[in-house]
Amino acid sequence: MKIAFATGDGKSFTNRHFGDNDYYYIYDISESESRFIKRINNTAAAIEEKVHADPAKAKGVTGLLKEENVKVVISKVFGPNIKRIRKKFVCVMMNNTISDCINIIKENFNDISDEWEKGEGRGHINLKN
Repeated sequence: MKIAFATGDGKSFTNRHFGDNDYYYIYDISESESRFIKRINNTAAAIEEKVHADPAKAKGVTGLLKEENVKVVISKVFGPNIKRIRKKFVCVMMNNTISDCINIIKENFNDISDEWEKGEGRGHINLKN
């Protein structure tokens, strides 16, 4: 399953909303293994919001990650656009280092997969310690 981590440095999360981070680090993760795929620039972060939680920004982030076939997005903080983002992705809140998060995802892989299967009615998962 392809998973995007919102980050500024590829190692840890920032205190910014998911859509405001500089980069998304894309991994392919299963119950038993993980593989780094690539880093992509968050070009949607440059979209000037006309209102807080601007739908245009959510659409920009969603389009960027859908091009990469991402199913799960992970961040320390999600803003009000989470209601739009979770229609397309499983949103997981975590605050560990990204390397620790990968192991936690493996341990919770079935729960995350089950949430994905719910479609647009999915909620979010909080795995913050």
